[in-house]
Amino acid sequence: MRYTEPRLPTPPLSAGHKRLVLTTCCAAVLMVTMDVTIVNVALPSIRREFGASVAALQWTIDAYTVVVASFLMLAGSTGDRAGRRRTFQVGLSLFGLGSLLCSLAPSIVSLVAFRMLQALGGAMLNPVAMSILVNVFTDAKERARAIGVWSAAFGLALALGPVVGGALTESLGWRAIFWINVPIGATAILATARFVPESRAAKVRRFDAAGQALVVVALSSLTFGVIEGPRRGWSSPGILGLFAVAAAATSGLIAVEGRRRDPLIDLRFFRSATFSSATQLAVLAFSAFSAFLFLNSLYLQDVRGLAALDAGLCMLPTAIAVAACAPLSGRLVGRGKTRLALAIAGVAMTLGALGLTQLAAGTSLPWLLGSYGVFGAGFGFVNVAITNTAVSGMPRAQAGVAAGVASTSRQVGASLGVAVGGSIVGSAMRASTRPDFAAATHAVWWLMALCGVSIGVIGFASTSGWALATARRVAYLVDDPDAQADDVPHVPSVAG
Repeated sequence: MRYTEPRLPTPPLSAGHKRLVLTTCCAAVLMVTMDVTIVNVALPSIRREFGASVAALQWTIDAYTVVVASFLMLAGSTGDRAGRRRTFQVGLSLFGLGSLLCSLAPSIVSLVAFRMLQALGGAMLNPVAMSILVNVFTDAKERARAIGVWSAAFGLALALGPVVGGALTESLGWRAIFWINVPIGATAILATARFVPESRAAKVRRFDAAGQALVVVALSSLTFGVIEGPRRGWSSPGILGLFAVAAAATSGLIAVEGRRRDPLIDLRFFRSATFSSATQLAVLAFSAFSAFLFLNSLYLQDVRGLAALDAGLCMLPTAIAVAACAPLSGRLVGRGKTRLALAIAGVAMTLGALGLTQLAAGTSLPWLLGSYGVFGAGFGFVNVAITNTAVSGMPRAQAGVAAGVASTSRQVGASLGVAVGGSIVGSAMRASTRPDFAAATHAVWWLMALCGVSIGVIGFASTSGWALATARRVAYLVDDPDAQADDVPHVPSVAG
Protein backbone atom coordinates (compact mmCIF):
# COMPACT_ATOMS: atom_id res chain seq x y z
CA MET A 1 0.00 0.00 0.00
CA ARG A 2 1.38 3.39 -0.96
CA TYR A 3 0.69 6.42 1.16
CA THR A 4 1.44 10.07 0.64
CA GLU A 5 2.53 13.03 2.68
CA PRO A 6 1.68 16.62 1.89
CA ARG A 7 4.51 18.44 0.19
CA LEU A 8 6.32 20.77 2.56
CA PRO A 9 5.83 24.43 1.68
CA THR A 10 8.80 25.74 -0.27
CA PRO A 11 8.79 29.52 -0.53
CA PRO A 12 10.77 30.93 -3.48
CA LEU A 13 14.48 31.25 -2.74
CA SER A 14 16.50 34.27 -3.70
CA ALA A 15 19.47 33.88 -6.03
CA GLY A 16 21.81 34.47 -3.09
CA HIS A 17 20.13 31.79 -1.00
CA LYS A 18 20.37 29.33 -3.89
CA ARG A 19 24.10 30.02 -4.12
CA LEU A 20 24.46 29.23 -0.42
CA VAL A 21 22.64 25.93 -0.94
CA LEU A 22 24.92 25.15 -3.87
CA THR A 23 28.00 26.04 -1.80
CA THR A 24 26.90 23.73 1.02
CA CYS A 25 26.34 20.82 -1.38
CA CYS A 26 29.70 21.53 -3.00
CA ALA A 27 31.38 21.34 0.42
CA ALA A 28 30.08 17.78 0.79
CA VAL A 29 31.30 16.67 -2.63
CA LEU A 30 34.61 18.41 -1.92
CA MET A 31 35.07 16.36 1.25
CA VAL A 32 34.02 13.02 -0.21
CA THR A 33 35.98 13.40 -3.46
CA MET A 34 39.09 14.76 -1.77
CA ASP A 35 39.01 11.69 0.46
CA VAL A 36 39.31 9.45 -2.62
CA THR A 37 42.35 11.20 -4.08
CA ILE A 38 43.99 11.59 -0.68
CA VAL A 39 43.67 7.86 -0.02
CA ASN A 40 45.13 6.99 -3.42
CA VAL A 41 48.23 9.10 -2.76
CA ALA A 42 48.64 7.53 0.69
CA LEU A 43 48.39 3.89 -0.50
CA PRO A 44 52.16 3.25 -0.62
CA SER A 45 52.54 4.57 2.94
CA ILE A 46 49.63 2.42 4.14
CA ARG A 47 51.18 -0.62 2.48
CA ARG A 48 54.53 -0.03 4.17
CA GLU A 49 53.05 0.40 7.66
CA PHE A 50 50.75 -2.63 7.52
CA GLY A 51 52.75 -4.79 5.09
CA ALA A 52 49.65 -4.92 2.90
CA SER A 53 49.38 -6.66 -0.46
CA VAL A 54 48.09 -5.03 -3.65
CA ALA A 55 44.80 -6.91 -3.13
CA ALA A 56 44.50 -5.38 0.37
CA LEU A 57 45.10 -1.94 -1.12
CA GLN A 58 42.38 -2.64 -3.66
CA TRP A 59 40.01 -3.41 -0.80
CA THR A 60 40.95 -0.14 0.91
CA ILE A 61 39.43 1.59 -2.12
CA ASP A 62 36.77 -0.91 -3.16
CA ALA A 63 35.30 -1.60 0.29
CA TYR A 64 34.31 2.05 0.22
CA THR A 65 32.96 2.14 -3.32
CA VAL A 66 31.07 -1.16 -3.05
CA VAL A 67 29.23 -0.02 0.08
CA VAL A 68 28.47 3.36 -1.46
CA ALA A 69 27.19 1.71 -4.64
CA SER A 70 25.07 -0.74 -2.64
CA PHE A 71 23.24 1.91 -0.61
CA LEU A 72 23.06 4.94 -2.91
CA MET A 73 19.62 4.14 -4.25
CA LEU A 74 18.30 3.47 -0.76
CA ALA A 75 19.82 6.78 0.35
CA GLY A 76 18.16 8.64 -2.52
CA SER A 77 14.72 7.21 -1.74
CA THR A 78 15.28 7.70 2.01
CA GLY A 79 15.97 11.37 1.38
CA ASP A 80 12.77 11.59 -0.65
CA ARG A 81 10.89 9.95 2.23
CA ALA A 82 12.45 11.22 5.47
CA GLY A 83 13.61 14.60 4.23
CA ARG A 84 16.62 15.45 2.12
CA ARG A 85 18.17 17.92 4.54
CA ARG A 86 17.88 15.48 7.45
CA THR A 87 19.35 12.60 5.44
CA PHE A 88 22.17 14.86 4.25
CA GLN A 89 23.08 15.77 7.84
CA VAL A 90 23.07 12.12 8.96
CA GLY A 91 25.36 11.28 6.06
CA LEU A 92 27.78 14.05 7.00
CA SER A 93 27.84 12.81 10.61
CA LEU A 94 28.54 9.19 9.66
CA PHE A 95 31.23 10.20 7.20
CA GLY A 96 32.96 12.30 9.84
CA LEU A 97 32.81 9.51 12.43
CA GLY A 98 34.14 6.97 9.93
CA SER A 99 36.99 9.31 9.03
CA LEU A 100 37.97 9.70 12.68
CA LEU A 101 37.99 5.93 13.17
CA CYS A 102 40.06 5.42 10.01
CA SER A 103 42.71 7.71 11.46
CA LEU A 104 42.93 5.38 14.50
CA ALA A 105 42.90 2.05 12.60
CA PRO A 106 45.36 -0.47 14.13
CA SER A 107 45.44 -2.81 11.09
CA ILE A 108 44.59 -3.00 7.41
CA VAL A 109 41.50 -5.07 8.24
CA SER A 110 40.15 -2.45 10.64
CA LEU A 111 40.97 0.31 8.16
CA VAL A 112 38.85 -1.46 5.54
CA ALA A 113 36.02 -1.88 8.07
CA PHE A 114 36.07 1.81 9.04
CA ARG A 115 36.15 2.77 5.36
CA MET A 116 32.85 0.91 5.06
CA LEU A 117 31.37 3.08 7.83
CA GLN A 118 32.64 6.14 5.96
CA ALA A 119 30.91 4.78 2.88
CA LEU A 120 27.53 4.52 4.62
CA GLY A 121 27.74 8.24 5.24
CA GLY A 122 29.10 8.95 1.77
CA ALA A 123 26.16 7.09 0.22
CA MET A 124 23.81 9.67 1.74
CA LEU A 125 25.66 12.68 0.36
CA ASN A 126 26.01 12.80 -3.43
CA PRO A 127 22.55 11.58 -4.52
CA VAL A 128 20.81 13.57 -1.81
CA ALA A 129 22.86 16.67 -2.64
CA MET A 130 21.91 16.26 -6.29
CA SER A 131 18.25 15.83 -5.32
CA ILE A 132 18.46 19.02 -3.24
CA LEU A 133 19.92 20.91 -6.21
CA VAL A 134 17.31 19.57 -8.62
CA ASN A 135 14.54 20.81 -6.33
CA VAL A 136 16.18 24.19 -5.67
CA PHE A 137 17.29 24.93 -9.27
CA THR A 138 14.07 24.18 -11.14
CA ASP A 139 14.91 25.87 -14.45
CA ALA A 140 16.66 23.48 -16.86
CA LYS A 141 19.46 25.86 -17.89
CA GLU A 142 19.94 27.12 -14.34
CA ARG A 143 20.12 23.52 -13.18
CA ALA A 144 22.73 22.60 -15.81
CA ARG A 145 24.90 25.53 -14.71
CA ALA A 146 24.53 24.51 -11.05
CA ILE A 147 25.51 20.94 -11.91
CA GLY A 148 28.52 22.37 -13.75
CA VAL A 149 29.60 24.24 -10.61
CA TRP A 150 28.97 21.13 -8.52
CA SER A 151 31.15 19.11 -10.91
CA ALA A 152 33.82 21.82 -10.78
CA ALA A 153 33.91 21.29 -7.01
CA PHE A 154 34.62 17.67 -7.85
CA GLY A 155 37.59 18.81 -9.94
CA LEU A 156 38.77 21.19 -7.21
CA ALA A 157 38.71 18.30 -4.76
CA LEU A 158 40.84 16.29 -7.16
CA ALA A 159 43.29 19.17 -7.33
CA LEU A 160 43.45 19.63 -3.57
CA GLY A 161 43.44 15.93 -2.69
CA PRO A 162 46.82 14.84 -4.08
CA VAL A 163 48.66 17.93 -2.83
CA VAL A 164 47.02 18.06 0.59
CA GLY A 165 47.28 14.28 0.92
CA GLY A 166 50.93 14.28 -0.09
CA ALA A 167 51.79 17.11 2.31
CA LEU A 168 49.91 15.49 5.21
CA THR A 169 51.36 12.05 4.52
CA GLU A 170 54.92 13.37 4.43
CA SER A 171 54.63 15.70 7.43
CA LEU A 172 52.19 13.97 9.80
CA GLY A 173 51.73 10.49 8.36
CA TRP A 174 48.93 8.88 6.37
CA ARG A 175 46.50 8.94 9.30
CA ALA A 176 46.27 12.72 9.00
CA ILE A 177 44.53 12.38 5.63
CA PHE A 178 41.37 11.35 7.47
CA TRP A 179 41.50 14.05 10.14
CA ILE A 180 40.83 16.79 7.59
CA ASN A 181 37.31 15.46 6.98
CA VAL A 182 36.18 16.13 10.56
CA PRO A 183 36.20 19.97 10.53
CA ILE A 184 34.89 20.10 6.95
CA GLY A 185 32.02 17.77 7.86
CA ALA A 186 31.15 19.73 11.01
CA THR A 187 31.03 22.99 9.06
CA ALA A 188 28.82 21.43 6.38
CA ILE A 189 26.39 20.11 9.02
CA LEU A 190 25.94 23.60 10.46
CA ALA A 191 25.59 25.18 7.00
CA THR A 192 22.98 22.59 6.03
CA ALA A 193 20.89 23.39 9.09
CA ARG A 194 21.11 27.11 8.35
CA PHE A 195 20.66 27.35 4.57
CA VAL A 196 19.28 24.15 3.01
CA PRO A 197 15.46 23.97 2.85
CA GLU A 198 13.85 20.68 3.79
CA SER A 199 12.10 18.86 0.97
CA ARG A 200 10.44 15.50 0.41
CA ALA A 201 8.79 13.69 -2.45
CA ALA A 202 5.00 13.82 -2.40
CA LYS A 203 4.98 10.06 -2.97
CA VAL A 204 6.72 8.07 -0.26
CA ARG A 205 8.36 4.86 -1.41
CA ARG A 206 8.41 1.71 0.70
CA PHE A 207 11.68 0.17 1.87
CA ASP A 208 12.55 -2.64 -0.55
CA ALA A 209 14.42 -5.13 1.66
CA ALA A 210 14.67 -7.85 -0.99
CA GLY A 211 15.99 -5.51 -3.66
CA GLN A 212 18.49 -3.94 -1.27
CA ALA A 213 19.83 -7.34 -0.19
CA LEU A 214 20.22 -8.52 -3.79
CA VAL A 215 22.11 -5.34 -4.75
CA VAL A 216 24.59 -5.88 -1.89
CA VAL A 217 25.09 -9.56 -2.75
CA ALA A 218 25.55 -8.89 -6.49
CA LEU A 219 28.07 -6.06 -6.12
CA SER A 220 30.10 -7.52 -3.25
CA SER A 221 30.42 -11.00 -4.77
CA LEU A 222 31.40 -9.62 -8.18
CA THR A 223 34.02 -7.28 -6.70
CA PHE A 224 35.43 -9.94 -4.38
CA GLY A 225 35.74 -12.36 -7.28
CA VAL A 226 37.56 -9.85 -9.51
CA ILE A 227 39.99 -8.77 -6.78
CA GLU A 228 40.78 -12.25 -5.47
CA GLY A 229 40.77 -13.99 -8.88
CA PRO A 230 44.48 -13.48 -9.67
CA ARG A 231 45.58 -14.83 -6.30
CA ARG A 232 43.17 -17.77 -5.96
CA GLY A 233 42.96 -18.65 -9.65
CA TRP A 234 40.22 -17.60 -12.05
CA SER A 235 39.04 -21.19 -12.49
CA SER A 236 39.04 -22.05 -8.78
CA PRO A 237 35.67 -23.21 -7.39
CA GLY A 238 35.51 -20.29 -4.96
CA ILE A 239 35.95 -17.62 -7.63
CA LEU A 240 33.59 -19.30 -10.09
CA GLY A 241 31.08 -19.62 -7.26
CA LEU A 242 31.31 -15.89 -6.52
CA PHE A 243 30.64 -15.00 -10.15
CA ALA A 244 27.70 -17.44 -10.18
CA VAL A 245 26.28 -15.80 -7.05
CA ALA A 246 26.68 -12.35 -8.64
CA ALA A 247 24.85 -13.51 -11.79
CA ALA A 248 22.07 -15.17 -9.78
CA ALA A 249 21.62 -12.10 -7.57
CA THR A 250 21.42 -9.86 -10.64
CA SER A 251 18.82 -12.11 -12.26
CA GLY A 252 16.87 -12.24 -9.02
CA LEU A 253 17.01 -8.45 -8.71
CA ILE A 254 15.50 -8.02 -12.17
CA ALA A 255 12.75 -10.54 -11.40
CA VAL A 256 11.91 -9.10 -7.96
CA GLU A 257 12.01 -5.43 -8.96
CA GLY A 258 9.79 -6.01 -11.97
CA ARG A 259 6.96 -7.21 -9.69
CA ARG A 260 7.18 -4.64 -6.88
CA ARG A 261 4.89 -1.64 -6.63
CA ASP A 262 7.62 0.50 -5.05
CA PRO A 263 10.90 -1.04 -6.29
CA LEU A 264 14.33 0.05 -5.16
CA ILE A 265 15.19 0.30 -8.85
CA ASP A 266 12.34 1.27 -11.14
CA LEU A 267 13.16 -0.85 -14.19
CA ARG A 268 10.87 1.31 -16.34
CA PHE A 269 13.52 4.04 -16.22
CA PHE A 270 15.80 1.82 -18.29
CA ARG A 271 13.32 1.81 -21.17
CA SER A 272 14.62 5.32 -21.79
CA ALA A 273 17.66 5.04 -24.05
CA THR A 274 19.05 8.30 -22.67
CA PHE A 275 18.75 7.13 -19.07
CA SER A 276 20.23 3.70 -19.86
CA SER A 277 23.05 5.39 -21.75
CA ALA A 278 23.76 7.63 -18.76
CA THR A 279 24.31 4.55 -16.57
CA GLN A 280 26.58 2.96 -19.19
CA LEU A 281 28.57 6.16 -19.57
CA ALA A 282 28.98 6.41 -15.80
CA VAL A 283 30.32 2.86 -15.51
CA LEU A 284 32.78 3.35 -18.39
CA ALA A 285 34.02 6.79 -17.33
CA PHE A 286 34.43 6.05 -13.64
CA SER A 287 35.99 2.62 -14.13
CA ALA A 288 38.63 4.23 -16.33
CA PHE A 289 39.16 7.14 -13.95
CA SER A 290 39.41 5.04 -10.77
CA ALA A 291 41.90 2.65 -12.40
CA PHE A 292 43.85 5.69 -13.61
CA LEU A 293 44.13 7.12 -10.07
CA PHE A 294 44.91 3.78 -8.41
CA LEU A 295 47.64 2.67 -10.80
CA ASN A 296 49.30 6.04 -11.25
CA SER A 297 49.57 6.61 -7.49
CA LEU A 298 51.49 3.35 -7.18
CA TYR A 299 53.53 3.98 -10.35
CA LEU A 300 54.67 7.47 -9.37
CA GLN A 301 55.83 6.45 -5.90
CA ASP A 302 56.91 2.83 -6.28
CA VAL A 303 58.36 2.90 -9.82
CA ARG A 304 59.57 6.48 -10.19
CA GLY A 305 60.45 6.78 -6.51
CA LEU A 306 58.66 10.09 -5.95
CA ALA A 307 57.67 11.30 -2.50
CA ALA A 308 53.95 11.48 -1.73
CA LEU A 309 53.84 15.26 -2.18
CA ASP A 310 55.69 15.12 -5.50
CA ALA A 311 53.36 12.37 -6.70
CA GLY A 312 50.40 14.55 -5.75
CA LEU A 313 51.83 17.47 -7.70
CA CYS A 314 52.24 15.24 -10.75
CA MET A 315 48.50 14.50 -10.62
CA LEU A 316 47.62 18.19 -10.68
CA PRO A 317 47.25 18.41 -14.51
CA THR A 318 44.45 15.85 -14.28
CA ALA A 319 42.68 17.66 -11.47
CA ILE A 320 43.04 21.11 -13.01
CA ALA A 321 41.73 19.84 -16.33
CA VAL A 322 38.69 18.30 -14.63
CA ALA A 323 37.98 21.51 -12.72
CA ALA A 324 38.38 23.67 -15.83
CA CYS A 325 36.39 21.49 -18.22
CA ALA A 326 33.41 20.65 -15.99
CA PRO A 327 31.91 24.18 -16.18
CA LEU A 328 32.54 24.25 -19.95
CA SER A 329 30.66 20.98 -20.22
CA GLY A 330 27.86 22.43 -18.08
CA ARG A 331 27.47 25.33 -20.48
CA LEU A 332 27.40 23.00 -23.48
CA VAL A 333 24.79 20.79 -21.83
CA GLY A 334 22.74 23.85 -20.86
CA ARG A 335 22.71 24.91 -24.52
CA GLY A 336 21.50 21.47 -25.63
CA LYS A 337 24.91 20.30 -26.90
CA THR A 338 25.38 17.16 -24.83
CA ARG A 339 26.45 15.23 -27.92
CA LEU A 340 29.38 17.61 -28.44
CA ALA A 341 30.38 17.38 -24.76
CA LEU A 342 30.39 13.58 -24.92
CA ALA A 343 32.31 13.57 -28.21
CA ILE A 344 35.03 15.75 -26.68
CA ALA A 345 35.07 13.51 -23.60
CA GLY A 346 35.47 10.33 -25.61
CA VAL A 347 38.26 11.69 -27.81
CA ALA A 348 40.20 13.21 -24.89
CA MET A 349 39.96 10.14 -22.66
CA THR A 350 41.04 7.92 -25.55
CA LEU A 351 44.05 10.10 -26.39
CA GLY A 352 45.06 10.40 -22.73
CA ALA A 353 44.95 6.63 -22.27
CA LEU A 354 46.84 5.99 -25.53
CA GLY A 355 49.60 8.28 -24.26
CA LEU A 356 50.24 5.81 -21.42
CA THR A 357 50.19 2.56 -23.42
CA GLN A 358 54.01 2.52 -23.58
CA LEU A 359 54.53 3.64 -19.98
CA ALA A 360 57.97 2.88 -18.54
CA ALA A 361 60.06 3.89 -15.54
CA GLY A 362 61.86 6.45 -17.68
CA THR A 363 58.87 7.93 -19.52
CA SER A 364 59.40 11.64 -20.16
CA LEU A 365 57.78 13.71 -17.40
CA PRO A 366 56.31 16.30 -19.84
CA TRP A 367 54.74 13.45 -21.87
CA LEU A 368 53.39 11.90 -18.68
CA LEU A 369 51.89 15.15 -17.40
CA GLY A 370 50.44 15.95 -20.82
CA SER A 371 48.70 12.57 -20.94
CA TYR A 372 47.36 13.15 -17.45
CA GLY A 373 45.96 16.54 -18.45
CA VAL A 374 44.29 15.30 -21.64
CA PHE A 375 42.70 12.39 -19.80
CA GLY A 376 41.46 14.73 -17.07
CA ALA A 377 39.91 17.03 -19.65
CA GLY A 378 37.92 14.13 -21.06
CA PHE A 379 36.68 13.14 -17.65
CA GLY A 380 35.70 16.73 -16.90
CA PHE A 381 33.52 16.86 -19.99
CA VAL A 382 31.75 13.55 -19.39
CA ASN A 383 30.63 13.93 -15.78
CA VAL A 384 28.14 16.80 -16.17
CA ALA A 385 26.58 15.14 -19.20
CA ILE A 386 26.03 11.94 -17.23
CA THR A 387 24.28 13.70 -14.37
CA ASN A 388 22.08 15.94 -16.47
CA THR A 389 21.04 13.12 -18.78
CA ALA A 390 20.11 10.89 -15.84
CA VAL A 391 17.87 13.40 -14.04
CA SER A 392 16.55 15.44 -16.95
CA GLY A 393 13.63 13.37 -18.30
CA MET A 394 12.35 12.36 -14.89
CA PRO A 395 9.75 14.12 -12.70
CA ARG A 396 11.35 16.07 -9.86
CA ALA A 397 9.53 13.87 -7.34
CA GLN A 398 11.67 10.99 -8.61
CA ALA A 399 14.90 13.00 -8.49
CA GLY A 400 16.32 11.08 -5.54
CA VAL A 401 15.82 7.72 -7.24
CA ALA A 402 17.12 8.86 -10.63
CA ALA A 403 20.17 10.55 -9.11
CA GLY A 404 20.72 7.48 -6.94
CA VAL A 405 20.83 5.17 -9.98
CA ALA A 406 23.27 7.49 -11.78
CA SER A 407 25.49 7.77 -8.71
CA THR A 408 25.33 4.01 -8.18
CA SER A 409 26.55 3.51 -11.73
CA ARG A 410 29.50 5.78 -10.97
CA GLN A 411 30.42 3.80 -7.87
CA VAL A 412 29.99 0.46 -9.64
CA GLY A 413 32.36 1.75 -12.29
CA ALA A 414 34.82 2.96 -9.65
CA SER A 415 34.77 -0.44 -7.93
CA LEU A 416 35.24 -2.33 -11.19
CA GLY A 417 38.01 0.00 -12.34
CA VAL A 418 40.16 -0.63 -9.27
CA ALA A 419 39.27 -4.32 -9.16
CA VAL A 420 39.88 -5.02 -12.85
CA GLY A 421 42.90 -2.71 -13.19
CA GLY A 422 44.59 -4.12 -10.10
CA SER A 423 43.80 -7.68 -11.13
CA ILE A 424 45.20 -7.25 -14.65
CA VAL A 425 48.41 -5.78 -13.26
CA GLY A 426 48.62 -8.42 -10.53
CA SER A 427 48.17 -11.27 -13.03
CA ALA A 428 50.83 -9.81 -15.36
CA MET A 429 53.28 -9.39 -12.48
CA ARG A 430 52.78 -12.98 -11.31
CA ALA A 431 53.20 -14.37 -14.84
CA SER A 432 56.50 -12.57 -15.45
CA THR A 433 59.90 -13.85 -14.37
CA ARG A 434 61.07 -10.22 -14.14
CA PRO A 435 58.06 -8.27 -12.86
CA ASP A 436 57.78 -4.74 -14.24
CA PHE A 437 54.90 -2.72 -12.83
CA ALA A 438 54.95 -0.10 -15.58
CA ALA A 439 54.86 -2.72 -18.35
CA ALA A 440 52.14 -4.64 -16.52
CA THR A 441 49.83 -1.60 -16.76
CA HIS A 442 49.93 -1.43 -20.58
CA ALA A 443 46.91 -3.69 -21.04
CA VAL A 444 44.92 -1.48 -18.66
CA TRP A 445 45.67 1.68 -20.68
CA TRP A 446 44.54 -0.03 -23.88
CA LEU A 447 41.34 -1.07 -22.13
CA MET A 448 40.84 2.52 -20.95
CA ALA A 449 41.30 3.77 -24.52
CA LEU A 450 38.51 1.39 -25.56
CA CYS A 451 36.34 2.89 -22.81
CA GLY A 452 36.98 6.34 -24.30
CA VAL A 453 35.90 5.20 -27.77
CA SER A 454 32.79 3.60 -26.28
CA ILE A 455 31.88 6.85 -24.52
CA GLY A 456 31.94 8.70 -27.85
CA VAL A 457 29.81 6.05 -29.58
CA ILE A 458 27.24 5.82 -26.79
CA GLY A 459 27.13 9.61 -26.53
CA PHE A 460 26.20 9.85 -30.21
CA ALA A 461 23.53 7.14 -29.97
CA SER A 462 22.00 8.49 -26.75
CA THR A 463 21.31 11.91 -28.29
CA SER A 464 19.63 10.58 -31.43
CA GLY A 465 15.99 11.23 -32.24
CA TRP A 466 15.11 7.63 -31.42
CA ALA A 467 16.72 7.85 -27.97
CA LEU A 468 14.95 11.10 -27.15
CA ALA A 469 11.61 9.60 -28.20
CA THR A 470 12.10 6.69 -25.77
CA ALA A 471 12.85 9.20 -23.00
CA ARG A 472 9.61 11.07 -23.67
CA ARG A 473 7.61 7.84 -23.57
CA VAL A 474 9.15 6.81 -20.25
CA ALA A 475 8.54 10.25 -18.73
CA TYR A 476 4.82 9.80 -19.38
CA LEU A 477 4.90 6.13 -18.42
CA VAL A 478 6.11 6.88 -14.89
CA ASP A 479 2.84 7.55 -13.11
CA ASP A 480 3.44 10.65 -10.97
CA PRO A 481 0.66 13.18 -10.55
CA ASP A 482 3.12 15.63 -8.97
CA ALA A 483 5.34 15.75 -12.04
CA GLN A 484 5.37 19.29 -13.33
CA ALA A 485 4.88 20.28 -16.94
CA ASP A 486 8.45 21.46 -17.36
CA ASP A 487 9.89 18.11 -16.35
CA VAL A 488 9.26 16.31 -19.64
CA PRO A 489 10.59 18.93 -22.07
CA HIS A 490 13.96 18.80 -20.31
CA VAL A 491 14.83 15.70 -22.30
CA PRO A 492 15.13 17.28 -25.75
CA SER A 493 17.37 19.98 -24.27
CA VAL A 494 20.19 17.46 -23.84
CA ALA A 495 20.42 16.72 -27.56
CA GLY A 496 23.62 17.69 -29.30
